[in-house]
Amino acid sequence: MVDKGASLNDQRFLNIFHRKPIDSMALDNHRLLLIAEPNSYRIAAFLAAATRLGLEVLIASRGRHSLVSEVHDGIHIDLADQASSLRVIAQQARATPFHGVLGIDDSTVELAAKVARQIGLPHNLPAAAQLTRRKDLARAHLAHAGCPIPLHWLINLDLPLEQQMTDIKFPCVIKPLALSGSRGVIRANNQQELITACKRIEPVLAEVRDPFEKRRLLVEMYISGEEVAFEGYLYHGELKTLVIFDKPDPLTGPYFEETIYVTPSSLSARLQSTIRESVAAACKAYGLTTGPIHAELRVNGAQAWILEVAARTIGGDCARSLDNGDEFNLEKLVISLAVDREYRINPPTEARGVMMIPIKQQGILRRVEGLSDANRVEHIENIDIIIRSGNELVPLPEGNQYPGYIFARADTPREVVAALRRAYEKLNFVVAPIFNTRVVS
Repeated sequence: MVDKGASLNDQRFLNIFHRKPIDSMALDNHRLLLIAEPNSYRIAAFLAAATRLGLEVLIASRGRHSLVSEVHDGIHIDLADQASSLRVIAQQARATPFHGVLGIDDSTVELAAKVARQIGLPHNLPAAAQLTRRKDLARAHLAHAGCPIPLHWLINLDLPLEQQMTDIKFPCVIKPLALSGSRGVIRANNQQELITACKRIEPVLAEVRDPFEKRRLLVEMYISGEEVAFEGYLYHGELKTLVIFDKPDPLTGPYFEETIYVTPSSLSARLQSTIRESVAAACKAYGLTTGPIHAELRVNGAQAWILEVAARTIGGDCARSLDNGDEFNLEKLVISLAVDREYRINPPTEARGVMMIPIKQQGILRRVEGLSDANRVEHIENIDIIIRSGNELVPLPEGNQYPGYIFARADTPREVVAALRRAYEKLNFVVAPIFNTRVVS
């Protein structure tokens, strides 16, 4: 049934979305529009998956000077100017029609939804996509729907901070409104720590273009408990679970650098069901109906508190931990959903895990020692170092990258975690300090 309050474009979108799914024929001669940041981790994986599915891919990005040929040769748009980007993409769509559009980063899912609505392709509505990247708006919708979320407040950096703290409960966590990967996220245990955290986060917001997002921070009450990640997808409005990842390292702050994800979860079946129900309720509150879902939650007693629900896959290269040879690939699933075709789900059943290698020291990476020994650790599948020598390592809360990933597979989650820890202990990142060469007169 079409929402009578929707616009004509929304009605056209909903009619298309509810058509019958594409049958099991190959996707040869189908064309996919991929909208991505030019330096996204995920571009290569999605290009490889599209090739295996037989799709032609065109990338829309800030890519005029990119060294990646597919980005350089794609559509050049200003990702911060959605109006101009829509005009450029619409013109391209008239010349070479698309069968699906996909935004693979938090910063591109909203634009992808607007493009899909404009040219009549299945996707989430733009308002729903916006909620998945704007933490303040998301909290408001989740609270209205009665979903389990922390108490939260909005801080205006242009107003005196002390006057805005009278109702804030401690400990609390301060977050930028639209950054990801725990960047700029800091725990504060009292008012002075909160003021210090706000001042530290301000420079991180310098690159944010939206005026509101640039001068606002979300503050929410700290929730103790085990943190988990839910990985799933929506198909015609129905939420389906792929895996629930446990995070065995405690995330208590002051910064929230994630390390190990391992599946299957050791939580009880009842708690896992509660997690899924919480994510499903959040998706409904947002108005999400299709595509990948990545959610972060804190489990406290019998409650699963929602920290984040994103309309994308798990970040970085972590999605590779779910690959199952020819049986399952997360990117192939997401691409199939983008062209309204259900993908056969056969994710791995054995214990798997990934460690996002933390940055312990800021500086210029010179070399990584111990890789051979780390790769020989039992149950280790692969170790990828993605930041090359000569590049700067910046830890959280200012940084937004991990230097690499360690992947493991074993019979039990405990063996996976132990292997990841042993391999990490054998690595040594040799870092040179950064010297300030500015001359003071």
